[in-house]
Amino acid sequence: MNIPMTINDKKVVFEVQSDETLMNVLHNETSTHIKCGCQQGFCGSCTVLLNGEPVAACKIPVGIVRNAKIETLDYFEKSEYYSYINQGFSKAGIHLCGFCDAGKIFSAYTILKNNTNKKITREEIIEQVKNLAPCCTDLETLVNGIIFAIALQNKNSTKIRHSSRVKK
Repeated sequence: MNIPMTINDKKVVFEVQSDETLMNVLHNETSTHIKCGCQQGFCGSCTVLLNGEPVAACKIPVGIVRNAKIETLDYFEKSEYYSYINQGFSKAGIHLCGFCDAGKIFSAYTILKNNTNKKITREEIIEQVKNLAPCCTDLETLVNGIIFAIALQNKNSTKIRHSSRVKK
């Protein structure tokens, strides 16, 4: 079966079985760095953005992603959001292990992306990340890293708003 999709802004068509997992297709058919972990959707190592939302690629049959937009961590690392997350994690003392990075980073991205008009509470962040694999950082440190990333994002968006008012 031909399955067209866009991976990291590049249109591709894969000839694969529709019930094969997105993780296997990305891992076997592309040059992206998709990791294979628990294969049950818990560890976060195979997380990708599917139409802008994080998903465990090991749980997604490739047949349902026809014409979808997929973004992998190695591509996302070039984004402004990644810069905020990376700096926030660094400030919190998080040193990701390389195994579950995608799950933690894409979860943080979702929080930053959805936190444009309100103040998210620590408890709301905990609720959104409490089930992530704890292999390289504890929950409190991860939450602190996300809070630092939000602060950087807010600081930079304030600068952008102020500078746009000055330009004529």
